[in-house]
Amino acid sequence: MLAPFGIRPKGTLLARMLPLAQALTQRGHAVTIIAPPVHNPEAAGTRIRYGAVPVVHTPAALGPGPLAVVQQSVALMHAALREQPDCLHLFKPKGYGGLAALAAAPLGLPLVLDTDDWEGPGGWNELLPYPTAARRLFAWQERDLPRRAAAVTVASRTLESLVWAMGVAPQRVFYLPNGVAVQPRAAAPIRAAATRGASAKLLLYTRFWELDLAELAAALAAVHSARPEARLIVVGQGEQGEEQHLLAWAERAGFRPLLDYRGWLAPEAIPEVLAEAAIALVPTRDTLINRARCSAKLLELMGAGLALVASDVGEARSFIRHEQHGLLVPPGDAGALAVACVRLLDDAPLRERLAQGAYMAATQSTWQRLALVAEAAYTLALPP
Repeated sequence: MLAPFGIRPKGTLLARMLPLAQALTQRGHAVTIIAPPVHNPEAAGTRIRYGAVPVVHTPAALGPGPLAVVQQSVALMHAALREQPDCLHLFKPKGYGGLAALAAAPLGLPLVLDTDDWEGPGGWNELLPYPTAARRLFAWQERDLPRRAAAVTVASRTLESLVWAMGVAPQRVFYLPNGVAVQPRAAAPIRAAATRGASAKLLLYTRFWELDLAELAAALAAVHSARPEARLIVVGQGEQGEEQHLLAWAERAGFRPLLDYRGWLAPEAIPEVLAEAAIALVPTRDTLINRARCSAKLLELMGAGLALVASDVGEARSFIRHEQHGLLVPPGDAGALAVACVRLLDDAPLRERLAQGAYMAATQSTWQRLALVAEAAYTLALPP
C-alpha cells in the first residue's frame, strides 16, 4: 500500500489504510504500507510494526523543490518494490504516491487505486493553499490515474459516480467506505442511566471547514434559548482558526455558556470525551467535497453509541436511517438542526433508541467486512 503522507492522528494512513491492512492480515494476506515522511519528518527512514502490519517511512528529502519531489517518488517506488508485492494499492491519486505508481507501471505490477475524497474543482485544491503547480498536478493525477488502474476502490457513492464519469468501467469500481472497529458495549447500561436525566450533553467533534459557522451559530443560539441548562462539548480545531470565530460568535450572540470547548485532542483521549456525551451533532455543508467524503468521525460516533443529529449530505444517508439510527436534517436549515437537538434533549427514550440503532448500524461497517471488498478488487487486478 502506498500512502499519501505519514502516519498521523486522523489522517488517511491511520484512519483508513492501517485498519484495512490489519483486517487483510487477519485474513492471511501480507501487507506493507510505504509512506513518505510528510507531516511527521521525525519518522523518516523508520520501519515500525503496528500489529502484523509494517509501516515503512522513506528517508527525508535532501531539500525542497522539484528535485525533492523526484527523490521522494523514486524512494517510494523502490521501497515498495523491495517488498516484492503481487499488487500495489495506491491511496489517494495524488502527490508522491501517484508519481511512484506511474514510475512502477512499466514493470507490469497490477495497480489498485483508492480515492477517499475529491481534489479538483470544489475539493481540496480550493480548500488548502497548495502552490499552483501542485494544484495542477493533483487535478491531473485525479483524472488520469483511475483510468490507468486495474481496479478502483472508492469511499463514497459520489466518488463512484465521478470515477465512472472518467470512463472507468463500473465493474472495475468497488465501493469501499470507511469502517469502524466496534468494541463490545460493556458501558451501555451506564450510558443509558446517565442519559435519562435532564443533563444530557451534546457533542460537536469537527474540523470546522466542513460546516457552515453561520448555520451552526444560529442553531446553537436557538438551543441555548430553549434549553439554557444544555451544554455542548466542542472537540476539534479548524484549518484556519475557525474555532475562534465560533467562540467570538458565541460571545456576541449570547450562547457562550452553552460551549465547553476542549480544542484538539489526541486520539487516545477521544473515547473518554465521547462517553461524556449523549447526543452528537454532525452538521455539514452541501458541497462536493463533503458529498465525496466518507466521514470516519461519523462512524466513530455511531460506534460509540451516541444519538446523532446529522445533515443529510453525502454518505450520511448511507449510514443513518432517519428515526432509526439518528435524525437527518436538511443542510443549511439552522431551525431544523436546533429543533432536532432540543427534541433529543427532551426525549431520553428516543435518545437511547437512536443510540442503540447507531451502534448496531456501525457493527455492519467493520473493517473485517470491508476487507472482502478490497479482496475482490485485488482478484480483478491480479492476472489469472
